[in-house]
Amino acid sequence: MTSEHRGDYEELVDEISELLGAPATLENRDFELIAFGAYDSEGDLDPSALDPVRTRSILTRRSTAAVRAWFEGFGITRATGPVRIPPTPEAGVYRGRICLPVRHRGVVHGYIWLLDDDPGPSERQLTAAMGVTARIGALLADEAQHGADLSRELRAVLTAERGWQSDMAVAELRTALGPRADGLHALMCVAPWPSADPDDAPSVRAVPGATALCTLPWGATAQCLALLIRLRSPDVLTPATTAAGRLLERARGGSGAGSAAARGAGVSGPPSAASRGAGGSGRGADATGGTDGSSTGTAGATGTTSRASAASGTGGASRASTASGTGAASRASTASGTAAAGSGAATSRSGPAAGSAAPRSGPAAGVATPRSGLADLATAWAEASAAARAALAEARFGPVAQWESIGPFRLLTALPPEVAHDPVARTLLVPVHHELARTAEVFLDCAGQAARAAAELGIHRQTLYYRLSRIEKLTGLDLDDGEDRLLLHMALKAHRL
Repeated sequence: MTSEHRGDYEELVDEISELLGAPATLENRDFELIAFGAYDSEGDLDPSALDPVRTRSILTRRSTAAVRAWFEGFGITRATGPVRIPPTPEAGVYRGRICLPVRHRGVVHGYIWLLDDDPGPSERQLTAAMGVTARIGALLADEAQHGADLSRELRAVLTAERGWQSDMAVAELRTALGPRADGLHALMCVAPWPSADPDDAPSVRAVPGATALCTLPWGATAQCLALLIRLRSPDVLTPATTAAGRLLERARGGSGAGSAAARGAGVSGPPSAASRGAGGSGRGADATGGTDGSSTGTAGATGTTSRASAASGTGGASRASTASGTGAASRASTASGTAAAGSGAATSRSGPAAGSAAPRSGPAAGVATPRSGLADLATAWAEASAAARAALAEARFGPVAQWESIGPFRLLTALPPEVAHDPVARTLLVPVHHELARTAEVFLDCAGQAARAAAELGIHRQTLYYRLSRIEKLTGLDLDDGEDRLLLHMALKAHRL
């Protein structure tokens, strides 16, 4: 609600209170308090007039989801006239209610509430009060339209070039928002969004706490949704994550075309099939055979022991010699127990599961760091879209990813595509080397710990050593060198984007 209409709402609610002889309250359709009539203080205050539901509504300026669902169960969202709701002490409603739906052109925009006394207001009084609700409905509809129009202002801010163009766009949005512009906000990105048609985007009033929203290009052909949402505390992102969940449900409902478009949208969209090859589907055993040393079981272990010995002088052989602190003969004798021991190590580690680095098949959302005011919206949008890209690239970030939680993707998403896609990983990202690419990423995700990586991949440790030597030959990197490891790790992660 803008300050422009605050006095109008209060006057209209006071008018209804006078018509009905009882204090009334006005809430929007999300059950957020807008205005309430003054209580006649000449007599003693009736404690029953302030039951838990009414008290909470006035003090917190909103009702809980359970209270909202309970009242909506009486058909108030469809009603065109007064609805009487009986007292229900077990629900915290000690007094009956009368609800007057506030409509404009057939759309409900809010509700007038008052306590139902005996005998209560007459039909004539209620009819007169419904006439006032029509005037309130026109104001709420006008404000809703004003909020919807902010999509142009928000889009201008998020797409403007830095400098005077950005400053002008921010100034226009600040003027449109009025006092709300200085509040605490979080910017959110939902991608891919199934349609660029503004009529397919949700109304800003349909998302609790939303200030403005708009659709924007996502890659070459897809779309995303940007949402600016109000917060009460920088430490409580519940309004943003709740809104993200609702929007993701809506996006999934029409995401078939959107997801297909996003897959061809380049670096800003979901990962391509090639990038899925880099991370793999998380299969436990290898089945490609041949070049990548993917055989498993006893035969695989026997063959790879000799290959590991033949690879002397390479980083792979070096790791084979040092991983257990014993020589090759000792490793050969203990190889049969390696996978079981590695499995326990993998279970006990505290980091993210290396095998979970799979892309997300549906839409995802990213939430930027909360900020007060509008000056840093461009930076916030970079964070929100980066978090969404990270969530699309790796399902472990969840359907809703926060900027602060995406780790190295905070840097990777800021790199230009030609820089992020380093040629060092090119040879690994061809289909024939699918398992080698996956092996490299899992090994690096496990911080170079052979037992953990082997358990994660479901292969013998000797098979892992052989694959690592193959990876070094293909890339020209030394996986015993920290900087080489970092380069390959970042290149494989960046390919998902």
